[in-house]
Order: sequence, then C-alpha cells, then structure tokens
Amino acid sequence: MLIHRNVRDALLAAAKDYPVVSITGPRQSGKTTLTRETFPDYEYVSLENPDVLQTFRDDPNTFLHVHGSHVIFDEAQRAPQLFSYLQQVVDSSRETGRFVITGSQNFLLMDAIGQSLAGRVELLTLLPLSYNELSRSHREPSSLEEWLFQGGYPRMYDASILPNRYFPNYIQTYLERDVRNELGVRRLHDFQLFLQLCALRTSQQLNISNLASSAGIAFNTAKEWLSILEASGIIYLLEPYFSNRGKSLVKSPKLYFVDTGLAASLMGIRDASELSLGEFRGPLFETYVISEVLKAGYEQGQRPQLSYWRDTHKNEVDLIVRRGLKPVQAIEIKSSATYNTRYFDILNKVSQDDLDLSPKARAVVYGGTSPLHTQWGDVVPFSDVHDAAVGWLS
Repeated sequence: MLIHRNVRDALLAAAKDYPVVSITGPRQSGKTTLTRETFPDYEYVSLENPDVLQTFRDDPNTFLHVHGSHVIFDEAQRAPQLFSYLQQVVDSSRETGRFVITGSQNFLLMDAIGQSLAGRVELLTLLPLSYNELSRSHREPSSLEEWLFQGGYPRMYDASILPNRYFPNYIQTYLERDVRNELGVRRLHDFQLFLQLCALRTSQQLNISNLASSAGIAFNTAKEWLSILEASGIIYLLEPYFSNRGKSLVKSPKLYFVDTGLAASLMGIRDASELSLGEFRGPLFETYVISEVLKAGYEQGQRPQLSYWRDTHKNEVDLIVRRGLKPVQAIEIKSSATYNTRYFDILNKVSQDDLDLSPKARAVVYGGTSPLHTQWGDVVPFSDVHDAAVGWLS
C-alpha cells in the first residue's frame, strides 16, 4: 500500500513557482520515490550511476541539451558542476518546474545551490516517515515502543524488513557512500564509534569536549563530524533559547537523532520490549517528539524555528516554538503513559515569568493515548503530536 507523503502538496506548489525544486534529506528517506510518483511524466536521471555521471562530465552542454527540461536529477551532489550549467538553462526561460534535484548530502548540495541557483530554487526537506503519515495509511506500529524501536525509514515498511536487519546495512551504506566516498572521511571505524556515542546522547545537552574525549578524537574533528551528521540528516541540533532578560541560560545545543529507530539500533537495543521501561525510553520519546515537529514544519515548506529553555539551575522547558525571537508555544515532553498535573509545574513558571505565554500556548506531550484540556494547557497524546505541531507552527 502506498504511503502518502505529507510534503507532496508543498512539492507541487514549489514546481509551479520556481524553475528548480531541491529536495534534500537523509539517505533512503524516500526522496526518489516521492519525486517519481509526484512527477510521473518527468525524465529520471540518476547521477549515482557512474556511467551517467561520466557522460555529464565528458560533455555537460550536450548532456543538458539531451536532458533539457522536466527532469529529475537524483543524487545531484555528485555533480556539483551541474548547477552552474542549470543556471544558464533556467535563465534563458521563465518556465517553472523544469528541474527537480535531490540529494542526501545537504552540505554539498546547499554549497552548490548557493553558488549557482540562489533565487531560482525552492528548498524542501524530506525526513523519514512521520507517525502521522503511517497512521493515515493505516500502517502505524502496534505500540509506542514498536514505533520508537522501528522508526520511519520507508524501506522497512515497503519491504517488511525487520529493524535488526535494516539498520546495520543502512549504517554501512551511509559510511561507505556518504562519509567516505563523498566527504572523504577515512577513519570509518572511529566515525562509527562517534556515531554510536552520539546516539547514546540523543536528547542531551551537547558537550563536544566530552564527546571528543570519549571517541578518542580531537575537538575540531568532533565538530567537523557533527557537521557531517547534521548535513546528512542524521542528527538535529536544537539551539538554546536566547533571552534578553538577564537570565543566566545555557548556551549549548541539545543533540537529537532525526530517527528513533536508527538511534535505538546504534544504542544496541534489540527488541521493542526493552523500551517499555529503562533508561532509553525517555530520551527516545523526546527524540520522537522533536522529530515529529520538525517533519510537520518541513512538509509545509518551512524551516521550523525551535529552541529549548534551560537555566543554570537546570530548570528546563523541552521545546519552544518561535517566530523570530518571540516564543509562541512552550512544550514539556514526558514519556510516561500516565498524565500527572506536576508535569506543568516548571512549564507554567517559565511560561509566565520568562516567556509571557498564556495557558493556551502551553502543552504537555506524553506517552498516553487520551487528549486532555486543563486550566494550565493542553495534554497531547503521542499519536497526536503531528496535528498539534501543525497548530503550533501556523
């Protein structure tokens, strides 16, 4: 059964407004399937094919004469010179929707776009499947624990591959194709250890010095590798909230994996039952909520403005949605399946004293199944995070 991707409407709208549409996202997040199903009449050209790539390198002008319009260029970061030639083509005509370019290395793709196609391209991001997309297609996992363990990479659902078989192959492919071949990292064993250590820190405040020391690498190497993971769509760094009220707030971002299944695999979790209780349930649940909010924003074609609030006394609000520097929603995240009124304690104090947010702009997301409306704010079950996020971001 086809799983409808929520970003499809934004993709169609972008193709009506711009000559080029770019879709980036993690490897195997569904970019190729989405673009080919959305634009069935477009020619498909994969630059991951070495013969096709060599044909472009041998004679770019003839290549683009042959593939001159209504073309999907897949894994376009492999041919960075392509973008300069595309600029010449699109500038010769006002036609929109001429090219769709996809790539799994955002760092390389965005650098090439910034140099050649600025102002001519709409930028979209596709992350792995959201819980909402699976639910709408009646394919959602049977429990919260199954969802945290499995995550949202489409191929697992299309081919019914178990997580314990899928993720080791995914990690190896990512290391070989993206990290070594495209980005030139040679220390793959060290990089894989670094990746596992990052997974163990998902939903934690980032301490690069500690991470580098644990991985046995230099501080600057750790910074570089974090940038690679972020550009690959593997991790997301949630920046701390900036306050001009003289409060002493932390300055380090929090690290999140984009997909809980990948993080769980790297943590060494072998079965969903391990997430019923235990140390990883809370961090993975928080990771899921942050990721679902990100997906809700990206599918609308926007870059969500998100941060977290934490002072030096460790009082914390897990997620703040902003418009510019102005907070518009504060969210507390609790993995428990049972709601407790104390979940609002710090949220209410910070919202009132520091953020100027009324109860209507406060919410608790929890691991239960029943939505509640309280005098302090909404209580959102885990299955409804996407719909709530659409409201928070609008």
